[in-house]
Amino acid sequence: MITLDIVAPVVEESKDYVNGLDTLWVLLGAMLVFWMQPGFALVEAGLTQSKNTANILMKNFVDFMFGSVLYWILGFSIMYGAGNALFGWEGFGFIGSDSNVPAECSFIFQTVFAATTATIVSGAMAERTKFSMYVLYSVLISAFIYPFEGHWSWGGGWLSELGFHDFAGSTVVHLCGGALALAGSIILGPRIGKYDKNGKSHAIPGHNLALCALGVFCLWLGWFGFNPCSTVAATGYANAVSMSHVFVTTNMAAATGGIAALAYTWIVDGKPSLSMLCNGVLAGMVGITAGCDCVDIWAAALIGIIVSVAMCFSVSFIDKTLKVDDPVGAVSVHGVGGLLGTILAGVFCNTEAYGVESSVGVQALGAFSVAIFAFVAGLILFSVIKHTHGLRCDKRIEEEGLDIYEHGEACYN
Repeated sequence: MITLDIVAPVVEESKDYVNGLDTLWVLLGAMLVFWMQPGFALVEAGLTQSKNTANILMKNFVDFMFGSVLYWILGFSIMYGAGNALFGWEGFGFIGSDSNVPAECSFIFQTVFAATTATIVSGAMAERTKFSMYVLYSVLISAFIYPFEGHWSWGGGWLSELGFHDFAGSTVVHLCGGALALAGSIILGPRIGKYDKNGKSHAIPGHNLALCALGVFCLWLGWFGFNPCSTVAATGYANAVSMSHVFVTTNMAAATGGIAALAYTWIVDGKPSLSMLCNGVLAGMVGITAGCDCVDIWAAALIGIIVSVAMCFSVSFIDKTLKVDDPVGAVSVHGVGGLLGTILAGVFCNTEAYGVESSVGVQALGAFSVAIFAFVAGLILFSVIKHTHGLRCDKRIEEEGLDIYEHGEACYN
């Protein structure tokens, strides 16, 4: 006869085994999402001029270093702490409580997400922003703006109560970053030589597409932590099915997004563009991030195509019609991609198959609410900086390069 004295240790050991595997899965996700930081750094460096490469790389370090500290001190408590429908408050240094994984595991996973939002803004405002002011607004984004809107969806706020579904951050991370990037680019103004006196746009080519392509491969890899590991559990057959499905939908949207951008540029421009292909892959992944857990594979492929084509139109519209200078296409990739992807998650959500309910109306409400909040917050933040300390570097520094004047060293000698 089996006694409780024998069963209890076995049950406890089994529970520890499950918790250990779940923890390993989430920490693996954190490592992969961290790998997106060098990915963004390479993409931004490759699509900008060589005289600003050290500055680009420095800013990506700043995002993660300062973001890690400020998200720990303030951001996490605002985003996940007990509070009301708008924001949380749990005290300085709050990192949550244990669940199926330790609190510190959940905290570091969320920290790498927070750093991504600030990094998106970096690319759109590249090559003409004062480094000191970049540090300031990167800190404020990680400590306040991102956590505030993140609470609405992921921290038990008003959007989560309405049933808004953003599995891994099409809106919370990417649309927020894209809206902030648009606000920053508008307030900052275009780079010298981008537009002539008649308003005609002139391309300022990036110095190394190989770096850009390598960065996209890094980001593609990192997205397998961004989306699948957001299941935050790996044990049990149901979780195995879920994370496998998210892997497939994420990859499918990336692939079709790249194909769509390749086809678009081949048809419209007469030649397939590597830089637009890279952005097409990224747009596909941004678009699928909201609904990667609740749409069928065919729908993921279609989302990748729709979002990528919209991104291609957006790049031209923002550059030639709005006259907004976005050196890396961050607004189109992350802003437009995040907005469309979130809404399309409601359009293609298969509730019967995946047990997730998502309505188009609520998805649109959530996406536009975050976009408007982030854009207005960005306009206020960047305007205050511009009219106090100054947001933009001097003309001579911009013309000769930020590397030497801002950092006293060049990336290439």
